[in-house]
Amino acid sequence: MLKISNAVEIADWELEITQIRAQGNGGQNVNKVASAVHLRFDIQNSALPPFYKERLLALQGQRISKEGVIIIKAQSHRTLELNKDDALERLKELIQEAVKVQKARRATRPSKSARRKRVDRKTQKGKTKSLRGKVQV
Repeated sequence: MLKISNAVEIADWELEITQIRAQGNGGQNVNKVASAVHLRFDIQNSALPPFYKERLLALQGQRISKEGVIIIKAQSHRTLELNKDDALERLKELIQEAVKVQKARRATRPSKSARRKRVDRKTQKGKTKSLRGKVQV
């Protein structure tokens, strides 16, 4: 079980974890040991609440396929167990980020004194720069 929040959990049968050979550098160990992990999670066929599904499917990115399957590849660690834990943690973070409700931004304007101070600083900076020129004799 992967616990997302107090009320939401993902069962083990919903996750498809396959081990593959890692790519890249690493020498002999990489070539002979299948320690990387491919984690696949089908959003549509999961037991997640509808709100979670909608928010996840609305995400755009390389991790979510057109069919609504999240694919995470973990190969940063040397052992299969650590890569598996890393993939599960990344899935959990992805779901939690998707469900976060963004705070609505209220448009604000700078105060009159702030605008005046900004113009004064610009004027002062211009005076300083004008003094950097060649000295007239």
